[in-house]
Amino acid sequence: MEDFEQRWKPVEEMLTERFGKKPNMEAILFLIGVNELNNLKKKYTKEQKQDLMHVAVCTLLSQSGYFEVDGYDKDGWPHFKELQPVPKMEMMEQEHFLKEHIIAYFADHEEA
Repeated sequence: MEDFEQRWKPVEEMLTERFGKKPNMEAILFLIGVNELNNLKKKYTKEQKQDLMHVAVCTLLSQSGYFEVDGYDKDGWPHFKELQPVPKMEMMEQEHFLKEHIIAYFADHEEA
């Protein structure tokens, strides 16, 4: 668990530094979704925010082979195909699982 904290802390610090406050999981997923869509707007509808978080989760879990991009719609939004079911987990396990994928995502995108 200590190793996880050592890997999570820099991600959290980078996001806190960039946005001026410590983001919660929803905010992190929203940011990843916006990054993946690559189409920053001033305002998003509630539905678009939920869609962006869905894009983020699918993008994150595609790193582990749970999803893959199945194409893009006319507005440039990615659509995903499930390759294997995500294992059922308790809430804390699920958050840890997502954070592991977020760490990997930012490690990949830092080098780019």
